Amino acid sequence: MRVLLVEDDDDLRDVIAAGLRDGGFAVDCASDWPEADVLLHLSAYDCVVLDRMVPSGDTLAPLEGRRRAGWSVPVLCLTALDSLDERLRGLESGADDYLAKPFSMRELVLRVRGLSRRASARLPSFLGCADVVMDVARHEVRRGGVLLSLSPKEYAVLQQLLVHRDTVVTRTGLLEHCWDEMADPVSNVVDAVVAGLRRKLGSPGLVHTVRGQGFLLSADPGPS
Repeated sequence: MRVLLVEDDDDLRDVIAAGLRDGGFAVDCASDWPEADVLLHLSAYDCVVLDRMVPSGDTLAPLEGRRRAGWSVPVLCLTALDSLDERLRGLESGADDYLAKPFSMRELVLRVRGLSRRASARLPSFLGCADVVMDVARHEVRRGGVLLSLSPKEYAVLQQLLVHRDTVVTRTGLLEHCWDEMADPVSNVVDAVVAGLRRKLGSPGLVHTVRGQGFLLSADPGPS
């Protein structure tokens, strides 16, 4: 899942981005709305974490404008403006959730995960292939009933492959959805994560390489 974080405080932005990445998200960052607006035109996001007050002003105005134009990406407002009136104003302007500073990083991660899951693919509670089952709500994966210890990136890649089960997913598609703008598109980072995922999933193999195209998750035998 890919998240856009809009926060003008450099230190806080770094802390939040690190916390979200630890939670398994790919995170792009902006320090002001004009920069965020450019990123929103360039990439597809599952959620936006939006500071209310940035150098260009209150972000509720441009948010409201985007909502009127039909933009539906879920937005969590993260702000020190925590009065009831301000919370209501944020929700009325198009925010889907509102979290006041200071906040718990664990709570932020859970809220962003809930918004992302609800919005992007309308994921079911469980995804599966053969004896592999992903509990989307609990963020857990089991094979044959045994809980697997996956890294955040392995989990994200597996989720994309499960969503597109029996369909080839390109390396570019995985990069765009599971990594942020800092990822090097010519590196072997996708192949390395897929290799680790294969090891942890064990036998029989379910993740197949389709030469020149990408990866395929299928219970049917295929090239590896």
